[in-house]
Amino acid sequence: MTPETTQHVPVLAGEVLQWLRPAAGETLVDGTLGGGGHTRLVAEAVGPAGLVLALDRDAAAVDAATMRLHGLPVRVAQRNYADLPELLAELGIDAVDGILLDLGLSSDQLADDQRGFSFHSEGPLDLRFDTTHGEPAWKLLERLSEQHLANVIFALGEERYSRRIARQVVARRRSSPVKSARALAELVRAAIPRAKHDRIDPATRTFQALRIAVNEELKWLEVALRRLPACLRPGGRFVVISFHSLEDRLVKEAFRDVEQLRVLTRRPIRATEAEVLANPRARSAKLRAAERTE
Repeated sequence: MTPETTQHVPVLAGEVLQWLRPAAGETLVDGTLGGGGHTRLVAEAVGPAGLVLALDRDAAAVDAATMRLHGLPVRVAQRNYADLPELLAELGIDAVDGILLDLGLSSDQLADDQRGFSFHSEGPLDLRFDTTHGEPAWKLLERLSEQHLANVIFALGEERYSRRIARQVVARRRSSPVKSARALAELVRAAIPRAKHDRIDPATRTFQALRIAVNEELKWLEVALRRLPACLRPGGRFVVISFHSLEDRLVKEAFRDVEQLRVLTRRPIRATEAEVLANPRARSAKLRAAERTE
């Protein structure tokens, strides 16, 4: 795969356009650029007179998408979406017509063997979006006590076998620290039972927990949900796609409690059966939308 191509298929693409409602000449924000799929759709909708600001903490995603989206009305920046107010001030933009956050991983990140997002990766268990900040996940596994690690896996991954997994990690690191994604996945699979018809890999929740921890994902989502509504023009839309209950709960509560927002989706929008068959990663996606009030 070259930087000009992508393996990523954007989830809920039609629903994003339906609820974000981009129109010709408008300025919108894709705060989670990833593979650039949603950015392209929105850019085509706003046309040459419009603008899409596309942000991502991942330098590789920013570099690849800059080439991939060449010729479209897109301005790409390596920034945390929670810093959107500062970026708009730098660019002299008072407000925008819509904001999209897709909180899922991109398939391009999963395909990068040096990032550790894939369970099959032999590369380092990093899991950071921005590799210049924070510590990689393998260092977290080396540093945390058994109890602290179990608490992280339980709280952020909702993994009921968290104590058993933490115990195995600590036992393993005494002789051979867990430094690759494949090694961690194999350890987790050996540590917990698996139902015959379970479609989800047993390592999924542990990887999710570690990824959320090293990137401080819930913290930045909370910050963004407080700060970003003020960046919208009256009538502007705020659309968020989440992939697990912790994220979805934060979005639901923020959309309900922020005075500047009016909830548009009483229940989360889910992928159709056809989309899930074509793109299994859409199975857990939940879209919520709100509108900036006058």
